[in-house]
Amino acid sequence: MRSLTRIWALAAKEVRHVLRDPRSLYLALGMPVVMLLLFGYGVSFDLDGLPLAFVDLDQSQTSRELRQRFTSGPEFVDGGLIDEDEAEGRLVSGRAMAVIVIEHGFERHLRRGEDAHLQVLIDGSDNNGATQTRAKTEMMGRIFGFQAATRVVSASGSAIEARTWTRFNPESRSAVFLVPGITAYVLAIVAVLLTALTVAREWERGSMAQLFATPVGRLEIVIGKLIPYMVVGTLAVLLVLGVGMWVFDMPFRGSPLALAVLSVLFLAGMLGQGLFISVLTRNQMVATQAATMSSMLPSMLLSGFVFPIENMPQVLQYITVVVPARYFVEGLRGVLLRGNGLEELWPNALALLAFALLMMVLSTARFRRTIA
Repeated sequence: MRSLTRIWALAAKEVRHVLRDPRSLYLALGMPVVMLLLFGYGVSFDLDGLPLAFVDLDQSQTSRELRQRFTSGPEFVDGGLIDEDEAEGRLVSGRAMAVIVIEHGFERHLRRGEDAHLQVLIDGSDNNGATQTRAKTEMMGRIFGFQAATRVVSASGSAIEARTWTRFNPESRSAVFLVPGITAYVLAIVAVLLTALTVAREWERGSMAQLFATPVGRLEIVIGKLIPYMVVGTLAVLLVLGVGMWVFDMPFRGSPLALAVLSVLFLAGMLGQGLFISVLTRNQMVATQAATMSSMLPSMLLSGFVFPIENMPQVLQYITVVVPARYFVEGLRGVLLRGNGLEELWPNALALLAFALLMMVLSTARFRRTIA
């Protein structure tokens, strides 16, 4: 009972510190929203309005329908018909992202049930644009080929139909894919900086000496300092997700309980990491550098936020196992997009719990009741 009273008193003192320092409140509540908006609007993998030029060597009704199909959606803009000699110039000048060459006999091959080929020349100077253009042209060519063949074969009484469905993000919007990763990325940085800076500031100002004069244990100090920032971090999670759903139309299909468990465990681990850094450094400048390096880079590069973990080298895949943002990103996408609950996401929650306990143990073990 006395231990709980001391923890509550420490937490109340920390709350007063937070309220007296508006910079901490901005760091915890303002910066996540600002970064979410900047990333949400500024980072996008959606490529629309890409100029396509066509070299139509077949000059058939089917080739004209193919050209119309490619440019009927928002992805591509019709760059006009050109000669074969102009194709290279269009790509070099940047006036076309790709040139589609429809070869002789395209319609005849389709009518005979034979393979009909398209030649696609793509500007590879922009890797992201080239990759998406290649994927979209291949997909649309396959769909058109099936449909064209179906019309011809249907006269004999048979039909072939190909249908595809994209689950969870049917419009392939970048914001829906990025917001869960941005949320984990921003909260990781903010949570680590919160405890790293505030506790390091107390070491520099000498207020830790007064705390050591009281009959308070190391674990009580650690818990008492983490509780207020856990509350602030929880408000930050709700604020960021609320803005994401309001501004970017982010869906929420899963379990609120799973979201709450994952968020609390992730915040506990990152706040504990910041406290551990402050205990080691006892200096705001060094704590800032260490907190930024240990939270920003792993959360962006090794969490699956931007780059799929499966595509990383094997060594980096092993390293991602100890990155808590990896499990939080997977959990957020599961809850928000796929409609998962704890029955599917318990391995992520278990990994976040292990990291949080490890940070608590390390912070308590390194917390010495000495000033030197």
